[in-house]
Amino acid sequence: TLYSFLYILRLNEGNNTGINIDERQKMERENFTIWSIFFLEGFSQYPRLEVVLFVFSLVMYLATLLGNSTLILITILDSRLKTPMYLFLGNLSFMDICYTSASIPTLLVNLLSSQKTIIFSGCAVQMYLSLAMGSTECVLLAVMAYDRYVAICNPLRYSIIMNRCVCARMATVSWVTVCLTALLETSLALQIPLCGNLIDHFTCEILAVLKLACTSSLLVNTIMLVVSILLLPIPMLLICISYIFILSTILRISSAEGRNKAFSTCGAHLTVVILYYGAALSMYLKPSSSKAQKIDKIISLLYGVLTPMLNPIIYSLRNKEVKDAMKKLLGKIPLHQTHEHL
Repeated sequence: TLYSFLYILRLNEGNNTGINIDERQKMERENFTIWSIFFLEGFSQYPRLEVVLFVFSLVMYLATLLGNSTLILITILDSRLKTPMYLFLGNLSFMDICYTSASIPTLLVNLLSSQKTIIFSGCAVQMYLSLAMGSTECVLLAVMAYDRYVAICNPLRYSIIMNRCVCARMATVSWVTVCLTALLETSLALQIPLCGNLIDHFTCEILAVLKLACTSSLLVNTIMLVVSILLLPIPMLLICISYIFILSTILRISSAEGRNKAFSTCGAHLTVVILYYGAALSMYLKPSSSKAQKIDKIISLLYGVLTPMLNPIIYSLRNKEVKDAMKKLLGKIPLHQTHEHL
């Protein structure tokens, strides 16, 4: 969701010329063409690297599908995991599957193909799903942070505040809101005239597509900026506030065992938050240059395949209930064995 925000901040880079802006836009409109197909430059400058990236992306993608599908399955089948945290975790896993499936299959085909193309409708769908799923993760991580805040700071009222109806509404509102805003952003981006069809990326990332724009619209840019602020800084602020209260509550716990138990309930979520926002911020909050663009592709690839693959691993390794549920699914522990959880 930093895409449109940074696009607006960088608009002035192309306007510092001796030509009047209106004249420049008029000239660019004359070169405007409605493109039915786009070329994805991707990693075509490094043909030897493409085979390595294909194997890496394929393995990571299959691991993502397996890990997140398993996590969704155990949250459905295991009665011990019918809690708010696992409801949101199931949503997060589903989002990771959709996010990677939006771009990785196309990437895999293009890595082995000399014609790295994508049709207009495919580019639009890819742009929409990437925006929707990326923004959904921001909102879901904020909702999960609130869930951890209630579990640690108000444990006696946890079942009342975070009842099943409330959790279902929170998840539904998150998905509907983000999908609608992603649809708005995608529609606005596709209405901007493009003066080229060579996308300097391996996917139809909105920032890479908008770099081909012939003109800029103040209305479009303003709307995209407002949406970006609502879906990135605000959820990040809510996460920070939640963890400030969580940390202050944990530090007041007298016993070391109690503190360790409290840390373990939010450790996996905090790890995922740092991984997600760390990768996103390192990818977009830096000066724009040709060399940086090459690095962006590598980071974007790692972010797109590595983060969704690591999420189920992080939650499995740091959560005894998830590990026991996976063992139960594989038939390694008795069905009657249960464990206490928040």
